[in-house]
Amino acid sequence: MRITDVRIRKVNDEGKMRAVVSVTFDDEFVVHDIKVIEGQNGLFIAMPSRKMGEGDFRDIAHPLTSETRNRIKAAIFEEYEKVLEERNKTKAQEAAEKPEEVSEEVKDASEEDSEVVASEQVVSEEVSEEYIDEEKVAEG
Repeated sequence: MRITDVRIRKVNDEGKMRAVVSVTFDDEFVVHDIKVIEGQNGLFIAMPSRKMGEGDFRDIAHPLTSETRNRIKAAIFEEYEKVLEERNKTKAQEAAEKPEEVSEEVKDASEEDSEVVASEQVVSEEVSEEYIDEEKVAEG
């Protein structure tokens, strides 16, 4: 059996469950809800399972040999690492873009403040000229 597709469907940054995965075999058979779990000794995979009676869980589907389990695990972890790298790049790009957005907002605000100050100066000069004109009329 060949693993022909691995899809990381959900990634969590918090908690012990790090991802939910679907694996396709030979482009003909898919197993959903394989979980990537953060354990005491690192990451491991948990095959889809169902809760039985008194809190026990029973796998719905699972590999019969450790060799097959290791191939599945390796394929999942490889794809999981790619997804994490892509997420980290995206977060880094977003973080890098935010200071530009903030500096643009500050620049825009600064320009608006300059326009307000210039406008206030024009109004102040106009008021002064009117006041001077009124004084001349009163004197005159």
